[in-house]
Amino acid sequence: MDLIWKDQKVESGASNMSLPFEINEYTSRQERVFDKLPDSCVLIIPTNDRKNRSNDVGYPFRANSYMLYLCGWEEDEGVFVAHNITGKWETFLFVPPRDTNKEIWEGIRTGVEGAMDWPVMNSDDLGNVEGKITDFIDKTEHVFTISGVSRTIDGIIANNGNVSDPSEILDLMRRIKSPREIEHMKTAARIGSEAHITAMRNAYPGIGEWEIQSFVEGHFLSEMSQWSFPSIIGGGDNGTILHYKLNKSTVSDGELVLVDAGCEVHGYASDITRTWPVNGRFTMPQKEIYEIVLKAELAGINACRAGSEWTAMHKATSEVIAAGLIDLGIVDCSVEEAIGSDFDGPYRNYFMHGTGHFLGLDVHDVGGGRQGDKNKGPVLEPGMVITVEPGLYFGSWRSDVNIPERYSGIGIRIEDDVLVTEGDPVVLSSTCPKEIDEIERIVGIGE
Repeated sequence: MDLIWKDQKVESGASNMSLPFEINEYTSRQERVFDKLPDSCVLIIPTNDRKNRSNDVGYPFRANSYMLYLCGWEEDEGVFVAHNITGKWETFLFVPPRDTNKEIWEGIRTGVEGAMDWPVMNSDDLGNVEGKITDFIDKTEHVFTISGVSRTIDGIIANNGNVSDPSEILDLMRRIKSPREIEHMKTAARIGSEAHITAMRNAYPGIGEWEIQSFVEGHFLSEMSQWSFPSIIGGGDNGTILHYKLNKSTVSDGELVLVDAGCEVHGYASDITRTWPVNGRFTMPQKEIYEIVLKAELAGINACRAGSEWTAMHKATSEVIAAGLIDLGIVDCSVEEAIGSDFDGPYRNYFMHGTGHFLGLDVHDVGGGRQGDKNKGPVLEPGMVITVEPGLYFGSWRSDVNIPERYSGIGIRIEDDVLVTEGDPVVLSSTCPKEIDEIERIVGIGE
């Protein structure tokens, strides 16, 4: 597909500024999208709207992942637009102009002129976006945009009856990470691993979940990173709640704490879970459950191989967990019966989520494969990054299933970030301890 790139932008590689990739990586992504789109169309990718937390206080802004992927624009307010009206593709970035009065309060903006350092052919005042997009739509037959991201863009295209969603095209592209994307994800995994270790070292009986959270997220900040999702810090029974959010309880002597946390580097996420005894010593019942989950996780990682079906890792973890539950007398049937015809057998009473998900610009990244998806999951390919995270949960508060007294209050999940390669899977978060003896040597030793 012909493009109208300005030669000096591609040849110079640009100044990079805050861009995490070279210009040609972005333009290559754009070209791949354009090749999938029809003639006479316009593509519109807005960044996220700003959201208020309370009154005039906003939530910290995070750019839309599709915007980051196609042109790297991180500031709030911005619309990436491309069209092939002339038979050649032309790209635009609409952004707010420089404004001294606003910048005194909120900081210096890149502005329209500065936006030309981004991977686009043209930049324009965001105030012109409605008129320009309306003109482009009038001259084309097809409109592609992602609805629900920007109220302004949704309003502009509201009366257009020929709007399609380009996310299916983009999501397939985002499944496979480039070498540079993988480097950013390795960095995020390293920082995430260090954060977990910091929390382990500073633990003690009676510590608050919020204090553990502060060690984890404080390390993120110290590395100029931020969380990729609100940290889950569940002590004791709270660790049996999959997406526990409060982080307001203390963790008593003898209890486990489940820490599910990750960070972002240039928008690319890590997602790591470790479970450990707050006093530094596993009890025998805790060890029995932990060893099953760890064995299952290792089996799931080993199944992350190019050419394998998406369900291969869930099958691998499920077989280990089902057998372990049978060995402990928690489930009384065969492994096949425990797993069920569609992973719906009685083992699901204690392992009720999927084994993993894609990881990338979103912590639950696009591309399918998650439990509950209507479509069959993808075949694994080199360059995919996925999580492997089996768990077992015995909440003492549950009345829907039998919870053995010996394991009551135990919740254990172990999660790593895994790169699929041509050969063996590579665990990006491998520096984060998970063997029992490693954990017991680290917890509570301080900095």
